[in-house]
Amino acid sequence: MRKPSRAGAGVIVSLCLFLSVGSFAETGKDHKEAGVTKHARGSFDVKVTPQAPEDKVGDPTVGRMSLDKQFHGDLEATSKGQMLAVSSADVQGSAGYVAMERVVGTLQGHTGTFALQHSGTMTRGTPELSITVVPDSGTGQLVGLAGEMTINIADGKHSYDFEYTLRDSPPS
Repeated sequence: MRKPSRAGAGVIVSLCLFLSVGSFAETGKDHKEAGVTKHARGSFDVKVTPQAPEDKVGDPTVGRMSLDKQFHGDLEATSKGQMLAVSSADVQGSAGYVAMERVVGTLQGHTGTFALQHSGTMTRGTPELSITVVPDSGTGQLVGLAGEMTINIADGKHSYDFEYTLRDSPPS
């Protein structure tokens, strides 16, 4: 694996700072799904691995990372995903990232898979993060899953609060 460029290394450093800030604010909270809103809580371990650019066409200031997570608690699952991140070259503490991850496991007794979509920004040190279930991505007993996840980081330990609804059957 090639070493990341100087710009890519800056993105990775900014992203690590971004991910260690503390608590992220949920945005776009609007559950219109039928059903009772539930909460799942627990901890998770995450491994973020910088990836070498696949070709020389891409912009070297865009960092690409793989995500590997292990969720514990009300969500017992693993996930794998991809993240793209950019940090400001001129303003410390400003960065953004997007990520997609596929989660496989059991959510409060319901087994299946679903996808999470991340959109995060940090403006001069102030973070904002939205993590939502990709619509209609649930499989198995998680068909009809909708919701949003909040991530908290305290003393280097990651935890989640997942507010979700689960329809009994998919829409016709």
